[in-house]
Amino acid sequence: MGRIVAIYNQKGGVGKTTTTVNLASALAAEGKRVLLVDMDPQGNTTGGVGVNKNKVGASVYDLITGGCTAKDAVLSLPFENLYLLPADQELAGAEIELTAISRRESRLKAGLAEVREQFDYIFIDCPPSLGLLSLNSLVAADTVIVPIQCEYYALEGLSQLMATMRQVKRLYNPTLDIEGVLLTMYDGRLNLTQQVVAEVKKFFPRKVFGTPIPRSVRLAEAPSFGRPINYYDRSSRGCQAYAELAKELLRRGI
Repeated sequence: MGRIVAIYNQKGGVGKTTTTVNLASALAAEGKRVLLVDMDPQGNTTGGVGVNKNKVGASVYDLITGGCTAKDAVLSLPFENLYLLPADQELAGAEIELTAISRRESRLKAGLAEVREQFDYIFIDCPPSLGLLSLNSLVAADTVIVPIQCEYYALEGLSQLMATMRQVKRLYNPTLDIEGVLLTMYDGRLNLTQQVVAEVKKFFPRKVFGTPIPRSVRLAEAPSFGRPINYYDRSSRGCQAYAELAKELLRRGI
């Protein structure tokens, strides 16, 4: 049965989508069948693998509002072992529609149950918010990866994030846990980076991944070409970092 991992931080610009796409693709390169679920109305995961969110048929919006099944919406991508449950422009209005639907917090979990056994991993790209789309993602997930940018405001909002996770765990998903904290936009030459790393390790003891993700122009460029980094520039530092992060997950037996 596929392990469902939400990539979540309520702050924007911390590398959630970059991590969702590239960690998934790195695991797919290791022979794992991986499904990407784009729960962010911006649709950046969808665009980042070359799919136009304005031209998809069935989408994650249709799934969570009851308009289709997961089998109807999952797309096969031109990347080995990688699949997508896309976002479309309708997803922006889903928060309002979900308020009138019964068991609104578990619509995604129920929808994914149909296809869960077909994949080794399911990665959910969450929106940078605390609304019903994020709640659906956390209720569906087994674990959460928290990307944290190695910059001055890195720890801002983390107390609220942890409070949100505790509440979701208490009310809806008692087995939810943090898979790990991922340091992104890392530059080990900077004193600030070392200070942030020390603070993050204090805040999340024994939860920080050993593989940080460096600043990388190639990582920033890859989405505009609709490709994961290992299909855009395999020799780049960003590609090597996500490949090592995938191996770190696999070594944990996850």
